Amino acid sequence: MTRLFPSLRAAALVVASVLSGAACATVASDATDGEERLSVVSNGEVIGRLVATTRGDTMEVDYHVDDNGRGPKHRETLRIGADGVPVEWTIAGASLMGGPVDERFAWRDGVATWRSQADHGERRVPRALPYIVNDGSPWALGVYARALLRAPGLRLDALPAGSLQLEPLREVRIGEGAAAVATTAYRLTGVDLQPEYLLLDDAQRLFAQFSTRRIVVRAGYEDARETIAALASDLDMQRAEQLQQRLAHRHDGPLRIRNVRVFDPDALRLGPLVSVLVRDGRVAAIEATDAPAAEGETAYDGQGGTLSSGLHDMHSHSSLDSGLWYLAAGITSTRDMGNDNAFLLDLTARIERGEVAGPRIVRNGFLEGRSPYSARNGFVADSLDQALDAVRWYHDNGYWQIKVYNSMNPEWVRPIAAEAHRLGMGVTGHVPAFSSPDRVIADGYDELAHINQLMLGWLLEEGEDTRTPLRLTAMQRAATLDLARSPRVANTLALMKERGVALDPTAVIVEILMLSRAGQMSPGGEHFLDHMPVSYQRYRKRTFVSDLTAQSDRDYREAMQRVLDTLKLLHDNGIRLLPGTDDGTGFTLHRELELYARAGIAPAQVLRIATLGSEEHLGRSGELGRVAPGQHADLVLMDGDPTTDINAVRRAQMVLRGGVVYFPAEIYTALGVRPFAPPPPRLD
Repeated sequence: MTRLFPSLRAAALVVASVLSGAACATVASDATDGEERLSVVSNGEVIGRLVATTRGDTMEVDYHVDDNGRGPKHRETLRIGADGVPVEWTIAGASLMGGPVDERFAWRDGVATWRSQADHGERRVPRALPYIVNDGSPWALGVYARALLRAPGLRLDALPAGSLQLEPLREVRIGEGAAAVATTAYRLTGVDLQPEYLLLDDAQRLFAQFSTRRIVVRAGYEDARETIAALASDLDMQRAEQLQQRLAHRHDGPLRIRNVRVFDPDALRLGPLVSVLVRDGRVAAIEATDAPAAEGETAYDGQGGTLSSGLHDMHSHSSLDSGLWYLAAGITSTRDMGNDNAFLLDLTARIERGEVAGPRIVRNGFLEGRSPYSARNGFVADSLDQALDAVRWYHDNGYWQIKVYNSMNPEWVRPIAAEAHRLGMGVTGHVPAFSSPDRVIADGYDELAHINQLMLGWLLEEGEDTRTPLRLTAMQRAATLDLARSPRVANTLALMKERGVALDPTAVIVEILMLSRAGQMSPGGEHFLDHMPVSYQRYRKRTFVSDLTAQSDRDYREAMQRVLDTLKLLHDNGIRLLPGTDDGTGFTLHRELELYARAGIAPAQVLRIATLGSEEHLGRSGELGRVAPGQHADLVLMDGDPTTDINAVRRAQMVLRGGVVYFPAEIYTALGVRPFAPPPPRLD
């Protein structure tokens, strides 16, 4: 097992030069007839393919990904117009979790029509505009890029709404000798919440679409993955550093927030109006709201809002982009539950140095077993010795817990947990296939990840394989689950209480996967979706489950109620809930908390779960989790009272992370999102 992780930047073997942002690359002729093959690479392993065949103005695309039992599998047909913009586009197959895909777009005689999982529409436009597909493949990004290279200013309006912008970044040479390919790196914005990065060769053909997590690269160049990952890291870092410089507000002297009511997580209530003084990154004092100003202080008027310690996402997967999304949502601490190890170590160091924006990150080490369904994250162990070696590596590199995943051999869980505990680390994770919640608790789990992983132990029969989408589809069986009378439920509950085992529910992602329906706003979306870019709105209006019928639709909806009932049952029995999302956008945590309230947990209790309760679990409540003198100034100012309406957490106006000030309205504007609340007035 590799135990050394060189810096991605140091590993870069690219020849690069920065191009002018205003430059427009020379447009090559249209792609010639023939076949182009690309490989999908994640964590160093090929997990899928993309095959594109061009004949004249028509392209056929076959896209197939197998990643931990998931992945899109569909075929596309495009017909390209004279200006490089598709005038016809059809996509048919299955999406990430197996949901059906049947998407169609056409532009004829000045009228564009489209139909997707999310929506359907018609719009009169005098010329063809790029259509942002709802269920496309990475090939679509290359199509957009080629069209944008023909456009003035490298910008085009798009359908159904919004616009696309292409920015040339660097010239990059991939490979060596006769096999070397000259490419140009581009940043494409307007497709999703985060920018997309592409490499196009001199003929403007797609050579790679890439990020630090996943690379789609021309077949035969899979060994260039480290070079391309290094490029992704460098480009992402450059953008993140620029955004941090724009959006982080540092004050030389003390900072005061007047006219606020402080949330007390011990008393579960708001206090009277006060002013809170922050100095050197910590809360210095809580004083009368009209207390005299300290020398050199900067003051803001909280206008009667709620000041709380920062929120927590206890099941995140960090990226450079996620840092700003989290801070904008009032989240100042996260627990990363699985990532590229080199990337995460580098990211946490940069955040702590203040180079890029982000919450405090607690690192968990991802540990998977080898199987055809293995997830490609962290370490994938072929033997128990390798797994134990990984545990030791995580300990030596400052990780807090081990996260065990689906394909781990159940026989290895006990020795893995024993080694982690010997080193002072905790153990959490999925329930490995062919095991059960009761068994992994007995074998040493300190927590369970995902409420469906817990409930499947009450629903599955022996021999059923949760490495497949069954871990989602079997949840519909919960529709008839009697929580009060099931012996399985009682046994697990007793074990969790006896051993102090917590649950990280990620109920929000379970709800999205079970209840999202094509063409309908996903549950909870009414609070925020209309603020988002249209591409994200459409993404959240799709079906993830396959073979949906009227009966299974009813079962999934009733099963989601059992999920809420389970949350309340666990809370009432004193089992700690750790709010998490399995996401990186921040606003999904707000829905997670809303689901706890919908389950019947009082809003003030929910806010405590998301603040002090999480810090108690992390062992840091002496320094974080309260607004109190001496505590770190990780704070969020909210417009409203979340102890009576938990949805007030969506209206963060000001966030402090170690005393550095961020205004969510500024962050959201920079990220292309309509803000949810204005910043507080500054008092001069």
